[in-house]
Amino acid sequence: MDAAILSFVAQYSSTLDTVFEALTDPTRRAVIRRLGGGPASVGELASEFTMALPSFLRHIRALEGSGLIRTRKTGRVRLCTLEHDRLAVVDGWLAEQRAIWESRTDRLEQHLREAKDD
Repeated sequence: MDAAILSFVAQYSSTLDTVFEALTDPTRRAVIRRLGGGPASVGELASEFTMALPSFLRHIRALEGSGLIRTRKTGRVRLCTLEHDRLAVVDGWLAEQRAIWESRTDRLEQHLREAKDD
């Protein structure tokens, strides 16, 4: 594996683990998808689900703990905002994975062309 890739993976390994763990739940993915359209209150987000508010708040805390969202309280309303920087770490990792696999398929294609020519 390329040294730059190893360095990236080592540097962001725990961040990636935390983010991917948070994204394993479909409710949390739905919240992330919704916050992609802009900030929303916990009440607005919770209204889209058929679960009790305390259960929904566990999802919010997990997303906040992973760094995927940020919450701030204004009066009695808790507003949730998507943390784009945290998603950028995942995007960087996925770009590295994409580059690895594209390189491998390019090498395979080249090998097959050479084998066909022989």
